[in-house]
Amino acid sequence: MTEYAVKHHLPEFDEVCLSPGDIQTRRIELKDLWQCLRLGYADYGLNFGTVFTLFAFYFIAALLISLFATDQAIWYLAFPMVAGFNLLGPIMATAFFEMSRQKELGKSPNWRSAFRFIHSYSFAAILALSVLMMALYVAWLSVAEVIYFGTFGDQAMASFGEFINQLFTTKHGNALLAYGNLVGFLFAFAALTLSVVAFPLALDKPVTTITAITVSIRAVTSNVYVMAVWGLVVVGMLLLGALFFLIGLAVVLPVLGHATWHLYRALVVK
Repeated sequence: MTEYAVKHHLPEFDEVCLSPGDIQTRRIELKDLWQCLRLGYADYGLNFGTVFTLFAFYFIAALLISLFATDQAIWYLAFPMVAGFNLLGPIMATAFFEMSRQKELGKSPNWRSAFRFIHSYSFAAILALSVLMMALYVAWLSVAEVIYFGTFGDQAMASFGEFINQLFTTKHGNALLAYGNLVGFLFAFAALTLSVVAFPLALDKPVTTITAITVSIRAVTSNVYVMAVWGLVVVGMLLLGALFFLIGLAVVLPVLGHATWHLYRALVVK
C-alpha cells in the first residue's frame, strides 16, 4: 500500500482482487430507498461549492450538444442527446461517492479529495466502466437515429417548429415517441443495472471491472421491484430538477449521487 493511499484512506493497491463470489449482496425494501435519499441529502451539505462546480460542466455540455443538434438540423437527436447524457451521470457521480466514503471515514471532503481516487487501484476499473457507459451512450444515439429514419424516413424538416408539429400531430411522430421512449427506457434500465453498484464498488473495494458489473447485475436482479422504483425516483427527481434548470439540477444530481453511495451500502454486505 502506498504512502499516499495510507494518508488519504484510499483503497489498497496490493490487495488481491475480490471475485464476485467474495462479495455478498442483500435484498432491500422500499423504505431503504427513502433512507438512502435522506442520507444523500445530508451529504449534499458537505461542500456546496464543490457540488455546483462539478456539475457546471455537465449542464454546459448538455446545452452545447443541444445547440449543435439544432444548428446541424438534426433536431431528432436533440432530446436523445440530452436525455441519454444521463447515462454518463455515474462517471461524474464518482466524485460524490468518494465524498460520502470519506465522510464515513471521519474525513472532511473537499474539491481535491473528491478526485483522489485517481491515485488508487480503483482508477483502472472506474475508467473501464466510464468507457462502457460512454459506449452505451453512443449506442443509444445510434439506435435513436435508426428509430427516427424508420418512422420518418428521409423526410426533411424545414425547421425545429415543423419537427415538433410532426412529432405530436402525425402517426409517424407518435410512433417515434412510443418507440423512442420504450427503447430509451431499456437503455436507462441497462445503464442502471450495470452501473448502480459497479461504480461505488470499484471505488470501495479491490475489484476488476467484470466483478463490479457482475455484482451490480446480481444486486439489481435480486431487487428488481425496488430498483425499478429507484429508477422512477431518479427520473422523477431529474424532471423536477429540470423545471428549475441549472439551480434545480445542481441540487438534485448531487443528492442522487450521494444517495446512490448509500444505496450501494444497503445492497452490498461490507
